[in-house]
Amino acid sequence: MTDQNPLTFPTAIGTSSPTSMTLMGHDITELLGTVGFSDLCLWLMIGARPDAGQVRVFDAVMVALADHGLTPIAIASRLTYYSAPDSIQGALAAGLLGGGSRYLGVTEDTGRFLAAALADGAPADDAGYDELAVTAVTAAREQHRLVPGLGHPVHKNGDPRTPVVIRIADEAGYRGPHLRLFEAVGRVHPQILGRTLPLNGAGVCGAALADIGVPVDLLRGAVLIARCAGLLGHLREEMTRPLGESIYLAVDRHAEYRPEQS
Repeated sequence: MTDQNPLTFPTAIGTSSPTSMTLMGHDITELLGTVGFSDLCLWLMIGARPDAGQVRVFDAVMVALADHGLTPIAIASRLTYYSAPDSIQGALAAGLLGGGSRYLGVTEDTGRFLAAALADGAPADDAGYDELAVTAVTAAREQHRLVPGLGHPVHKNGDPRTPVVIRIADEAGYRGPHLRLFEAVGRVHPQILGRTLPLNGAGVCGAALADIGVPVDLLRGAVLIARCAGLLGHLREEMTRPLGESIYLAVDRHAEYRPEQS
């Protein structure tokens, strides 16, 4: 609270008082209907009003990461809703926190991997990016670490999202150092790892978000925004075409219980 007005409540992003509400220094009534949701999300995450190119890339990432198929995230959400249909928030939480932590982490891990490799600056050309990628991938292999953003359980010969996100970022003027290094990893990794893996959509989204200014520490949170939309879609489907019971029965019937090993 402020000493001047005990009913004024300021925060880092806005202030509420008996007569007004501000957001990022603007009267919120002036923003309603003029600022889109993606625009607002980016504004809050990067601390500056994004331009149209940044918003376009962010929108593409949100669609790419909204979820698809019966993943562990959807399974956890459906099972929770099946057991407690009066608790939609519990089903969302189960999907985001219980079933989604590992999968949400690929975007963050890729962003961190690329940012660490770029810590000393970005190369001047593709040859420089290839050299930097060789160094980064070789170090990961020697340390017995997975290179994040490589591989996909379904799309073995190429994730359909990856080239589209790169193209959109290029058209928007935001195919920056993270995306260029990510592409270089795709070019050089077969000679180091001995096999060719696809650059996956979660990884390319981490690179794209980093290039539009989203801090690495917020990448996982950004993915949560997209996954919330996907989970709401799965839950709508669960309400209209229930699968929770069949999933539960399939898991239960195939479970093999063994005595504890001493």
